[in-house]
Amino acid sequence: MRKSLFTTAVLLAGLATAAQADAIGVRDIRIADPDNGRALSAVVWYPTPDVGKTETVGENPAFIGMEAVRDAAPDGKTHPLVVLSHGYSGSWRNLSWLAGDLVARGYIVAATDHPGTTTFDRSAAQAAKLWERPRDLSRLIDALFADQDLAPHLDKNRVAAIGHSLGGWTVAALAGARFDADRFAADCKVNTSPRACVLSHELGLDGTGEARKKLEGDLGDPRLRAFVSLDLGLARGFTPESFAALRVPALIVAAGTDIGDMPADLESGYLAKGLPMTTTEYVVVPDAMHFSFLQICKPGAAERIEAETPGDGIVCKDGGSRSRAAIHREIADRIITFLGVVMP
Repeated sequence: MRKSLFTTAVLLAGLATAAQADAIGVRDIRIADPDNGRALSAVVWYPTPDVGKTETVGENPAFIGMEAVRDAAPDGKTHPLVVLSHGYSGSWRNLSWLAGDLVARGYIVAATDHPGTTTFDRSAAQAAKLWERPRDLSRLIDALFADQDLAPHLDKNRVAAIGHSLGGWTVAALAGARFDADRFAADCKVNTSPRACVLSHELGLDGTGEARKKLEGDLGDPRLRAFVSLDLGLARGFTPESFAALRVPALIVAAGTDIGDMPADLESGYLAKGLPMTTTEYVVVPDAMHFSFLQICKPGAAERIEAETPGDGIVCKDGGSRSRAAIHREIADRIITFLGVVMP
């Protein structure tokens, strides 16, 4: 499948992909959690016939947002659902560009901030509960399926998850991959991935007792029909045994230009090699860097970010002569085609 899926998908894309949307609606979702103190701030984008006044969603001083109609009416049709997971210290905004492309092709897309590892919530206590990240996505799916306005428009038999960086780890766990903290710690002594290994304590990978049990437990969601990992991290803590048992189709996308701390062969490559060949597609985008999967930067953003936080200007850099928009186009086309085949 690693070689043949995309070729087959190209031939079938016109038949398998959902109908295009007239416009994009957007609304905010707040998911309470009074017992555990892990409330979620989420956003959902969806096809709408409402072509009224739009607003720019997900924009900030560095990144370009997207146009959508706030609280628009759904279009009355039934659509597959895609949930998105951001990377470490990111937010739901990071993959909004992909949400726009997916909605334009007939998907309903939702994304949540992950408490503790998001720009807007750096709680150390929440960050150390890495197992809660996949559960955040399950809770998001629960909330959407229970939403009186949106649930009638969701095809509950076609649910996919897409994640970038730590979000890639999150969606792999949601698909059924199981983590082994001792395996990860041992691997850090041999195949050191600087960024992943240095986060071990912060993310609770060295926890014991009940925390260890939760981290290494089954975090899978049986409603998931496909997942897409975008240059994930922490992959080498997943067990080969759980990979072998995983039956959810996967598209693994790796950045071909290493920024020095997320080597593709030790992260995405490890995941792709471990998953069943018949249900896995592996793609390396040669000129993509780890942050190429984020939004498009505004003119001058790299210099502004570098001046404020030296070293962070790299979030606006890519690995070749192509624009980030062109890289996004390739990635989005591959994802849309993949989903059209495995979730027709």
